[in-house]
This record gives sequence, structure tokens and C-alpha cells, in this order.
Amino acid sequence: MRAAVFYEGNTPLRIEDVPIPALSAGEILVKVAACGLCHTDLHYIDHGVPTVKQPPLILGHEATGIVTLTSPGVTNVKEGDRVLLPAILTCGQCAACRVGRENICQRMRMFGNDVDGAYAEYVAAPAKDVFILPREIPLVEGCIIADAVTTPYHAIKNRAEVRPGDHVVVYGCGGVGLNVVQFANLAGGIVIAVDISDEKLEWARRLGASFTLNPLQIQGEVARAVREITIVGADIAIEAIGNPQTIRAAFSTLHPGGRLVVVGYTELDVALSAGRIMYREMEIRGSLGCRPVDYPRVIELVQSGRIQVSPLVTARFPLEEINAGLDTLRSGKGIRSVVVMQ
Repeated sequence: MRAAVFYEGNTPLRIEDVPIPALSAGEILVKVAACGLCHTDLHYIDHGVPTVKQPPLILGHEATGIVTLTSPGVTNVKEGDRVLLPAILTCGQCAACRVGRENICQRMRMFGNDVDGAYAEYVAAPAKDVFILPREIPLVEGCIIADAVTTPYHAIKNRAEVRPGDHVVVYGCGGVGLNVVQFANLAGGIVIAVDISDEKLEWARRLGASFTLNPLQIQGEVARAVREITIVGADIAIEAIGNPQTIRAAFSTLHPGGRLVVVGYTELDVALSAGRIMYREMEIRGSLGCRPVDYPRVIELVQSGRIQVSPLVTARFPLEEINAGLDTLRSGKGIRSVVVMQ
């Protein structure tokens, strides 16, 4: 099969012929329809963040496809089923899994990090972890549900705990941030979207933001602008970029007792005022991925049209052009790009 293989940082992925994965007990073979291009991949390729499985490694963790083979004993899916692969595979046995927090499983495995991912014609996956994708959801555009849609759902519902009427500042309106906007709006929040791209702020307005702020146009006075809108400051701020500067800026928009939720990843340290955290009883929460139990809910929201997916896929690349797709991701053009298998 053809696959895009990662060998080392700061070099393009190589398109190669590699063996089709052999199945272990409980696994299925999925013919990949599409796989989303994600900034997580750029952390490995551009920024030196190590993968658990040593290269050579096939990246890609936002995939949909068709089941083409099942191992003995698999009963929950069959050949020909349309499936969504979650980004994270969970053990179901560790302390986190046993209390319903599988998204922070102590033995988690991630496609394109711990195991070979889906920038390939075929990928092997544990049958217990995949989800049937309804025919109303297209396979190509539906692949971004695996991470770019479910991660924001978990951030809004389980970590930010947005309630109707909450003022919610969303820092960063990329592929993840815009879905944070969608889910915050669906939860009844009054969304204030922040980005330096007017095009992405326009997308935020279309997806439910009540207010938009461009720091470049207000000399960086976002906290002051948020207070003008909310009087006292935001109830919740969500950072979906992964930058120490914007994490601090998001924190500054909150009123006393407010809640900061960090969704964006950075390997760098972030300095926040411990005095303010203590004296104002501020909350700081991380948010990673999504619990398996929530995937069917998100799929249903997409199926019913309450959450939009297809319009957010603004570029499609064949596997042979994946490096051009990664360049598009680096440039910040569009919203979400996907690799489509021919």
C-alpha cells in the first residue's frame, strides 16, 4: 500500500510502498477514505516533539474509512461498514478509564504517534474503539470529527462546563477554535471570538460568535474590549492555539472566579500570576481529546445538522500531495485540510 512516512524532523514526508498492516486479535483493517491534516503533525515534523513510536512512522490521526477485514471474534462491526477512528485508543482498565476519564488514559495510544496512523491506504484499528458513521455524514469531510470536532465538544461540555448566558472568550479561530465557537454557541454561551485573521473571524460569526475581536486592530487591548462587552469580564476563556502569550492573554479576560481552559498544546512553560489565581479563586483547566462515550453524541449532532462539518473542510489533497497540504496548514490558509485517498 502507499503511505506517507515520517523519518525525521524538518524533512518532507516520504511517499512509499509499505506492507498492509497485519491484524492482531480484536483488530479490523480499514481502507482509509480521508484523514485530516492537524497541527499535531507539525509538532513532530517542524518542532522536534518526539513521537512514542520511533520513526519510520506513518502519521495521521483523524480518519474515516471502510472496514475491509475483521479478525476472528470481532462482532461490533463487519466488512463494508463506514467507520470513524478516534484519535486516541484507550485501555479501559487504568484508574482514569475506570472513573470515566478515558481521554486521559494512563496507557493511551494515539494513531500517528504510538502506532502507525492513517496517512496511508489502509490502517489497522481495535474494533472496540471505532464508531459507525451514518450515511448522512460524508466520509471525506466526516474525518475531522475524530479530533477537530470531538476535542472542542469535550472542552466545552466537560471542562469549560458552559451554561446558557456565559460569556465565553475563544482565543484562536482555526480548525479547532471554530468548533469551540460552534459548541459554545450550541451550549447557550455568548461567544467572543479572538483572532488576528478577519477571514477567520467572519467564519466565527457565521458559526455563532456574537462578538469578534482582532488584537491587531485594537492595539492588543483585548481584555479591555472584553470588559466593555461583559462589564466585569468573561466567565470562561478557552485558548485553542497553544502559545504562552495567548494563554496569558486569555487568562487576562476573565472576571474574578473565572475559568481558563487550555486546549492548545505547547511544550513551553506559561507564567501566570499565582497571587491572582489564589486571591481571585481563578480556575485553570486542561482539556485533552474526547471521551469515547461522547463520540456518538457528537456524531448525532453532526448528523442532525446542529454542528457543521463539511463547510469547514476547505482543501483536499491526494496522498501524493500531502506535503503541499502540510504547507497549507503551516501558512494558516483555509480552515481544515484533509488528505483524500484515491
